[in-house]
Amino acid sequence: MIYFDTIFLVDDDPINNLINKRLLGKVQITNNIVEFLEAEEVLDKLNDIDPNQSILIFLDINMPVLNGWEFLGKYQEMYADRSDKIVILSSSIDYQDRFKAQGFKIVSGFLEKPLTLEKIKSLIETFDQT
Repeated sequence: MIYFDTIFLVDDDPINNLINKRLLGKVQITNNIVEFLEAEEVLDKLNDIDPNQSILIFLDINMPVLNGWEFLGKYQEMYADRSDKIVILSSSIDYQDRFKAQGFKIVSGFLEKPLTLEKIKSLIETFDQT
């Protein structure tokens, strides 16, 4: 089973982050889950993290200040050498958002909220196959 050094939850809703943190804790794929209410904080935090660490980022796309799309653009510019896995976790059911996400090579998946154990397990299976 795949294991991550750290999982970042990036969502401007602290309740979503709390629920998702508890769900992810149940699947035991990391011992370190960090919550962020602003995507910009993640870009800063990544400066301090060894690029060889395995990071999984769950990213909401509809956020104030720096939205998920802007985050992805900046991430690509700043961290081209990293191999983190980024999964869009959004309430959007718009097909165009899914299509747009596929345009980013760094995006490893697109999940609709709410996050569930079934969705997490399915995602992990796709990671184990790659």
